[in-house]
Amino acid sequence: MIHYQNIPNVYFLCAGSSEGKSALTSFDGALLAAGVGNVNLVRLSSILPPACNEIDPFAIPQGSLVPIAYATKTSSRPGEIISSAVAIAIPEDNSLAGVIMEHSDTASLSITEIKVKQMAEEAMEIRNIKNFVVKSKGTETIVNNIATTFAGTALWRQ
Repeated sequence: MIHYQNIPNVYFLCAGSSEGKSALTSFDGALLAAGVGNVNLVRLSSILPPACNEIDPFAIPQGSLVPIAYATKTSSRPGEIISSAVAIAIPEDNSLAGVIMEHSDTASLSITEIKVKQMAEEAMEIRNIKNFVVKSKGTETIVNNIATTFAGTALWRQ
């Protein structure tokens, strides 16, 4: 028997960047900046459940297991621009699943967002879904020492 109580019904987009003394601490700082630093991330492939509604980011209980599709980029090259973004393609027919695409690059956020939105559009074309909207969120930073960018789509069950 299929149990639907475990399927997320809400999501929010988040993004953050941070410097650190190591790659891991810069990643941790980026998670904190994105609002998902005190939870356990469960990395997902890229499907948004049908009828999943966007909500404002909220304080998820610390230590929770949080399903999330995300992109991240870490660099230790001073002066380098890095960016991460996610894009969601949401079908107008809410009985259909949407897609979440993730992309990171050594480029400005504007370039990374163009790429990730194109990926989301292509995923809908593959599914033969013609009526949909695309939303995106991302971040960029210029590396000083060791920096990380992070962008994600967190899923939750309310």
